Amino acid sequence: MRPLTLSFPDHSRVLLQQEINRHQDARYEHRLHSVLLVASGLSCERVASLFGDSPRTLVNWVRRFDGKGLVGLAEGNHSGRPTRLSADQLEEVRSLVRQPPTAAEVDANLWDGKTLRVCLQKRYDVQMSVRQCQRLFRLVDTRYRLRRPLVAKADPQRQAEHKKNSNYGRTTRL
Repeated sequence: MRPLTLSFPDHSRVLLQQEINRHQDARYEHRLHSVLLVASGLSCERVASLFGDSPRTLVNWVRRFDGKGLVGLAEGNHSGRPTRLSADQLEEVRSLVRQPPTAAEVDANLWDGKTLRVCLQKRYDVQMSVRQCQRLFRLVDTRYRLRRPLVAKADPQRQAEHKKNSNYGRTTRL
Protein backbone atom coordinates (compact mmCIF):
# COMPACT_ATOMS: atom_id res chain seq x y z
CA MET A 1 0.00 0.00 0.00
CA ARG A 2 1.26 3.44 -0.92
CA PRO A 3 1.86 5.80 2.06
CA LEU A 4 -0.58 8.68 2.39
CA THR A 5 0.55 12.27 2.72
CA LEU A 6 -1.31 15.37 3.82
CA SER A 7 -1.43 18.49 1.67
CA PHE A 8 -0.21 20.72 4.49
CA PRO A 9 1.45 18.45 7.08
CA ASP A 10 2.87 21.22 9.31
CA HIS A 11 -0.43 23.07 9.45
CA SER A 12 -2.32 19.82 10.07
CA ARG A 13 0.02 18.88 12.91
CA VAL A 14 -0.43 22.25 14.63
CA LEU A 15 -4.21 22.08 14.16
CA LEU A 16 -4.40 18.58 15.65
CA GLN A 17 -2.18 19.51 18.61
CA GLN A 18 -4.34 22.54 19.35
CA GLU A 19 -7.44 20.35 19.32
CA ILE A 20 -5.81 17.86 21.69
CA ASN A 21 -4.83 20.66 24.07
CA ARG A 22 -8.30 22.20 23.96
CA HIS A 23 -10.26 19.32 25.49
CA GLN A 24 -9.55 17.65 28.82
CA ASP A 25 -10.61 14.22 27.50
CA ALA A 26 -8.39 14.60 24.43
CA ARG A 27 -5.37 15.44 26.61
CA TYR A 28 -6.01 12.30 28.68
CA GLU A 29 -6.30 10.16 25.55
CA HIS A 30 -3.13 11.76 24.21
CA ARG A 31 -1.27 10.68 27.35
CA LEU A 32 -2.78 7.17 27.03
CA HIS A 33 -1.59 6.82 23.44
CA SER A 34 1.86 8.14 24.27
CA VAL A 35 2.37 5.74 27.18
CA LEU A 36 0.98 2.88 25.08
CA LEU A 37 3.64 3.52 22.43
CA VAL A 38 6.35 3.55 25.11
CA ALA A 39 4.92 0.29 26.48
CA SER A 40 5.10 -1.11 22.93
CA GLY A 41 8.83 -0.55 22.84
CA LEU A 42 9.35 2.95 21.41
CA SER A 43 11.62 5.28 23.33
CA CYS A 44 10.31 8.36 25.10
CA GLU A 45 12.38 10.53 22.77
CA ARG A 46 10.84 8.91 19.67
CA VAL A 47 7.26 9.20 20.96
CA ALA A 48 7.90 12.80 22.03
CA SER A 49 9.16 13.69 18.56
CA LEU A 50 6.13 12.01 16.94
CA PHE A 51 3.60 13.91 19.05
CA GLY A 52 5.49 17.18 19.55
CA ASP A 53 5.92 16.78 23.31
CA SER A 54 9.11 17.09 25.29
CA PRO A 55 10.89 13.85 26.19
CA ARG A 56 10.86 14.91 29.85
CA THR A 57 7.06 15.12 29.75
CA LEU A 58 6.86 11.58 28.37
CA VAL A 59 9.18 10.30 31.11
CA ASN A 60 6.93 11.94 33.71
CA TRP A 61 3.79 10.36 32.19
CA VAL A 62 5.39 6.90 32.07
CA ARG A 63 6.54 7.18 35.69
CA ARG A 64 3.13 8.40 36.86
CA PHE A 65 1.43 5.54 35.01
CA ASP A 66 3.91 3.03 36.40
CA GLY A 67 3.35 4.29 39.95
CA LYS A 68 -0.38 5.09 40.00
CA GLY A 69 -1.88 3.38 36.98
CA LEU A 70 -4.52 5.17 34.90
CA VAL A 71 -5.16 7.66 37.73
CA GLY A 72 -1.61 8.94 37.18
CA LEU A 73 -2.53 10.01 33.65
CA ALA A 74 -5.73 11.78 34.61
CA GLU A 75 -5.91 15.55 34.43
CA GLY A 76 -4.56 17.10 37.60
CA ASN A 77 -5.94 20.04 39.52
CA HIS A 78 -4.65 23.34 38.17
CA SER A 79 -5.50 25.60 41.05
CA GLY A 80 -3.20 28.42 40.04
CA ARG A 81 -1.71 30.96 42.35
CA PRO A 82 -3.37 31.20 45.78
CA THR A 83 -5.50 34.28 46.37
CA ARG A 84 -4.01 37.09 48.41
CA LEU A 85 -7.33 37.84 50.08
CA SER A 86 -9.16 35.47 52.38
CA ALA A 87 -12.85 34.66 51.91
CA ASP A 88 -13.75 37.04 54.75
CA GLN A 89 -11.71 39.83 53.18
CA LEU A 90 -13.41 39.25 49.83
CA GLU A 91 -16.80 39.61 51.53
CA GLU A 92 -15.64 42.89 53.07
CA VAL A 93 -14.46 44.08 49.65
CA ARG A 94 -17.83 43.10 48.18
CA SER A 95 -19.62 45.33 50.68
CA LEU A 96 -17.03 48.12 50.36
CA VAL A 97 -17.34 48.53 46.60
CA ARG A 98 -21.10 48.89 46.93
CA GLN A 99 -20.52 52.09 48.91
CA PRO A 100 -18.75 55.26 47.81
CA PRO A 101 -14.95 55.12 48.10
CA THR A 102 -15.05 57.82 50.76
CA ALA A 103 -16.77 55.30 53.10
CA ALA A 104 -13.58 53.21 52.83
CA GLU A 105 -11.46 56.30 53.57
CA VAL A 106 -10.22 56.56 49.99
CA ASP A 107 -10.10 59.97 48.35
CA ALA A 108 -11.97 59.30 45.10
CA ASN A 109 -15.39 59.76 43.53
CA LEU A 110 -15.87 56.34 41.90
CA TRP A 111 -14.43 52.87 42.31
CA ASP A 112 -11.93 51.82 39.67
CA GLY A 113 -8.83 49.64 39.59
CA LYS A 114 -6.53 52.30 41.00
CA THR A 115 -8.92 53.22 43.78
CA LEU A 116 -9.42 49.60 44.82
CA ARG A 117 -5.67 49.05 44.73
CA VAL A 118 -5.13 51.92 47.18
CA CYS A 119 -7.94 50.64 49.40
CA LEU A 120 -6.52 47.09 49.55
CA GLN A 121 -3.07 48.44 50.34
CA LYS A 122 -4.39 50.58 53.20
CA ARG A 123 -6.82 48.05 54.68
CA TYR A 124 -5.11 44.69 54.27
CA ASP A 125 -1.52 45.59 53.37
CA VAL A 126 -1.96 43.63 50.13
CA GLN A 127 -0.25 44.74 46.95
CA MET A 128 -2.19 44.02 43.75
CA SER A 129 -1.85 45.35 40.24
CA VAL A 130 -4.48 47.66 38.83
CA ARG A 131 -5.48 44.98 36.31
CA GLN A 132 -5.91 42.39 39.05
CA CYS A 133 -8.08 44.85 40.99
CA GLN A 134 -10.23 45.29 37.89
CA ARG A 135 -10.68 41.51 37.75
CA LEU A 136 -11.57 41.56 41.43
CA PHE A 137 -14.65 43.66 40.64
CA ARG A 138 -16.01 40.78 38.55
CA LEU A 139 -15.13 38.32 41.32
CA VAL A 140 -17.23 40.24 43.84
CA ASP A 141 -20.14 40.51 41.38
CA THR A 142 -19.94 44.19 40.59
CA ARG A 143 -18.36 46.40 37.98
CA TYR A 144 -16.06 49.31 38.20
CA ARG A 145 -16.83 52.62 36.65
CA LEU A 146 -14.53 54.72 34.60
CA ARG A 147 -13.72 58.15 35.91
CA ARG A 148 -15.67 61.02 34.51
CA PRO A 149 -13.68 63.23 32.22
CA LEU A 150 -12.22 66.38 33.67
CA VAL A 151 -14.42 68.47 31.37
CA ALA A 152 -17.37 68.01 33.74
CA LYS A 153 -15.60 70.13 36.32
CA ALA A 154 -13.96 72.50 33.88
CA ASP A 155 -14.08 76.23 33.88
CA PRO A 156 -17.43 77.49 32.43
CA GLN A 157 -15.55 79.92 30.20
CA ARG A 158 -13.47 77.10 28.69
CA GLN A 159 -16.61 75.00 28.23
CA ALA A 160 -18.25 77.86 26.32
CA GLU A 161 -15.21 78.10 24.06
CA HIS A 162 -15.59 74.46 23.04
CA LYS A 163 -19.32 74.39 22.49
CA LYS A 164 -20.38 73.92 18.91
CA ASN A 165 -22.96 76.71 18.81
CA SER A 166 -21.17 79.07 21.15
CA ASN A 167 -20.91 82.74 20.27
CA TYR A 168 -17.83 83.06 22.44
CA GLY A 169 -15.01 84.77 20.57
CA ARG A 170 -17.00 85.41 17.41
CA THR A 171 -17.06 88.83 15.96
CA THR A 172 -20.30 90.15 14.54
CA ARG A 173 -20.26 91.39 10.98
CA LEU A 174 -22.25 94.38 9.91
